[in-house]
Amino acid sequence: MENTSALGTLLAIFIFLSSYKGFRDPEYEKHYIFDIDKILKEKQYYRILSCGFLHLGWFHLIFNLVALLSFSTSIEMIFGKVKYLILYFVSLIGGSLLSLYFHRNHGDYRALGASGAISGVVFASIVLEPDSTLSLIMIPIEFPAWAFGIVFILVSIFGIKNSWGNIGHDAHLGGAIVGMVMTIALYPQVLELHPWVLAAFLLPCIIFFFLLYRYPEFMLVNNFFDRKYKDLKGKIQESQMEKVVDPEEELNRILEKIRKQGMNSLTKKEKRDLKRFSE
Repeated sequence: MENTSALGTLLAIFIFLSSYKGFRDPEYEKHYIFDIDKILKEKQYYRILSCGFLHLGWFHLIFNLVALLSFSTSIEMIFGKVKYLILYFVSLIGGSLLSLYFHRNHGDYRALGASGAISGVVFASIVLEPDSTLSLIMIPIEFPAWAFGIVFILVSIFGIKNSWGNIGHDAHLGGAIVGMVMTIALYPQVLELHPWVLAAFLLPCIIFFFLLYRYPEFMLVNNFFDRKYKDLKGKIQESQMEKVVDPEEELNRILEKIRKQGMNSLTKKEKRDLKRFSE
């Protein structure tokens, strides 16, 4: 037992006891579960952390505890106890915040589990030792840690995009990203030791968030390149163009354009606005 993470074990015990309490007491679970309306409307921000100490069932709980204990030892040895705790809880918060962002308009959304925090610990370990091997409980085959990391990130991104299963892919991705960033902050040598690993992990995330920022309609269609996407994009752009802050200023701008360039210079939207604002 000398190589077992002391803090990882204590966290596992507390998570187990709290989750077991939630199994037996629905009111306890209801009070601490991740709940969008309770967080945003009633400002119960403690749920961002407390949800990480509840689980959906025995399989969910045991799977997370095994993953936590498997990866905590090396991280605690490298970072030390204080930095290990910082990594764990900041990853938990990061996973919850990304989930909060994606579901901010879904008032009935609920979630629970330590997956965000554990994803942070797992990715810290992978970034530090990408050439190590690991295996899953359900798939007892060893494969490179870096390959697992890439697959995990891609599955999380496509899981968010397509709402795959009853799984908090957003919390997984948020925890993984924070885990990587915290590892860089706490152990900056990884930038020199494993730059290709960080690039392989972070580049898909950067592309994903860029698409979300640049093309909000990206999340609303299955095929980003088909006709339905183009029609939806056109409707969204048209609705955004319809929002005029000051009709009088817009009318004056259109009239000034007519005076300088003539009626034929107007766009279809400007002609519609001219007729609408002139009535």
